[in-house]
Amino acid sequence: MAEFRIAPDLVAAENDKRAAALKSDYEALGATLARRGVDIEAVTKKVSEFFVAVPSWGVGTGGTRFARFPGTGEPRGIFDKLDDCAVIHQLTQATPTVSLHIPWDKADAKELKAKGDALGLGFDAMNSNTFSDAPGQAHSYKYGSLSHVDAATRAQAVEHNLECIEIGKAIGSKALTVWIGDGSNFPGQSNFTKAFERYLAAMAEIYKALPDDWRLFSEHKMYEPAFYSTVVQDWGTNYLIAQTLGPKAFCLVDLGHHAPNTNIEMIVARLIQFGKLGGFHFNDSKYGDDDLDAGAIEPYRLFLVFNELVDAEHRGVKGFHPAHMIDQSHNVTDPIESLISSANEIRRAYAQALIVDRKALADYQDANDALMASETLKRAYRADVEPILAEARRRTGGAIDPVAAYRASGYRKKVASERPASAAGGGGII
Repeated sequence: MAEFRIAPDLVAAENDKRAAALKSDYEALGATLARRGVDIEAVTKKVSEFFVAVPSWGVGTGGTRFARFPGTGEPRGIFDKLDDCAVIHQLTQATPTVSLHIPWDKADAKELKAKGDALGLGFDAMNSNTFSDAPGQAHSYKYGSLSHVDAATRAQAVEHNLECIEIGKAIGSKALTVWIGDGSNFPGQSNFTKAFERYLAAMAEIYKALPDDWRLFSEHKMYEPAFYSTVVQDWGTNYLIAQTLGPKAFCLVDLGHHAPNTNIEMIVARLIQFGKLGGFHFNDSKYGDDDLDAGAIEPYRLFLVFNELVDAEHRGVKGFHPAHMIDQSHNVTDPIESLISSANEIRRAYAQALIVDRKALADYQDANDALMASETLKRAYRADVEPILAEARRRTGGAIDPVAAYRASGYRKKVASERPASAAGGGGII
């Protein structure tokens, strides 16, 4: 039996207040969907079995390039972070795994595993950090890591990733995500070809150390912290990396790592088609890599991404099991509330994609009926599937209204009294 950070009796009492309304709404939605030939119970079951990993770093307050303003009850380290992550899963029943970032979350692996087990949490993909320097580090990553001109610096970055694999093996992870900030800020600063060759060689060393049942996710990003060129700048380069490294290498798509107005759902379709979609870092953006809450700005785009995922699921694409992870920075909200909301929005997009009339859509596509094909998608997107999401949570022990239950629990006030206040000041997005 997992330990609970919030009293189950409180969650039950909050659910009792809303149970009758949910029953009525669920029955009404079920009748509406039945007229479309959709079984609400089948959709609810699928939604209840859809999970997304929360990022350990996401439960802390983020910041801008210029300043960070800590919130109350900031987690003091990985074990406080896991407590916060357990609250998110308890209330949403959608986030049973946590994605760790090393060295930020470095701790004794046995203690990490024991803490996770006690809270009913598992561990998703490991994340390495060679985009900033750690205390006592011999070689700086200021001018790159896996693509650095200096062999000793590259070797240090490789060794760090190998350490992440060893920690992950001890706690039950099955994947390593590698994102690097390597690039250049001025024309001529870096030789594009040589930098990429060095990166591929370093990644090949990491790939060789992967256990047989692991996957390696490479992550592309068009800019930041380098603003003129980035070594892994787009999905095409990412695909070349995955193809070059081998069958355990896949592309990870972060929704904020693309130019504005990029057709991300088509990128997803291409990577599915050629067997190299590894998974996602879900977030949202307005101008760049904003790391805003999933669905906060472009919920329709999130739905369109899931439309491609459900299409692949519907077609029975061989070996299709993408990893789903959240990657956000919370600057003005309670991070726990934002992650609860994001997990809900991700499930919402999945539920909406599940009720798309696939046959009608295919028929309209084959008939070149652009308007009706678009309307078929919009009909599913416009559906209020909240009763499905709430019922999926209720049936699995979560909260009908998780944010309301969280606020009623007083959890933030409680941890604020237990955890020393963080000092303000300093920059950095994390």
